[in-house]
Amino acid sequence: MKVGDRVRVIKSVVVYHHPDHKKQGFDIKDSEGEVIAIVTQWQGRPVSANFPILVQFTKKFRAHFKDGEVEVI
Repeated sequence: MKVGDRVRVIKSVVVYHHPDHKKQGFDIKDSEGEVIAIVTQWQGRPVSANFPILVQFTKKFRAHFKDGEVEVI
């Protein structure tokens, strides 16, 4: 998986920061988006992020995932 890949969420992931469902749990399973970053560094220092894959779904909504939660389309 690399930056620019189209991906689909394959597991049930509940988020509370979706712009259309503020402060409510919202399952984003089967949503599709684009990988915009693989988080390995922060301010020039290496990090071991728990959810390193950053996916942009819409202009206002993006989320972090781990490897087993998304698949390349």
